[in-house]
Amino acid sequence: MLVLAGIIVLHITTIILLLVATIDNAWWITDSVSTDLWGRWELTKSVWHYTNLENYPEEYLQTVQATSVLACIFAILALFVFVAQLFTLPKGQRFTFTGILQLIACLCIMIAASIYTAELHANETLGGYGHSYVLAWISFVFTFLLAVTYLILRKKSE
Repeated sequence: MLVLAGIIVLHITTIILLLVATIDNAWWITDSVSTDLWGRWELTKSVWHYTNLENYPEEYLQTVQATSVLACIFAILALFVFVAQLFTLPKGQRFTFTGILQLIACLCIMIAASIYTAELHANETLGGYGHSYVLAWISFVFTFLLAVTYLILRKKSE
């Protein structure tokens, strides 16, 4: 029972990290600019102003946006499938479908963070990656661990 609670807590934590990484505005930061997947915030006269992302290759940006959102969707869907499988899966069976959904979420966030790293700020020397970017990579590790756990885990037969 404790293992089940731990898995559910880790899964919910992973979903929260994915949502924060996707929504929050700190993928690339400098002293006066904070950039996320959706826009750019510029500090002018002590006031933050929102602007669109204009100098980014659109195909890469849209790929990062789409895969980040898909990672959130698949992780949330995997949690619902896991809970449903707890009640419907025959004893002794593996949580394969939940593991596959979690693996897809893992691949989506890896693709998003990798493309962001390689294509969107590769030549910039001013600034650095923000906490949302770091959370995306931490989410990748958690989703991978959960995927492996679900693929190995069997429903306990009593």
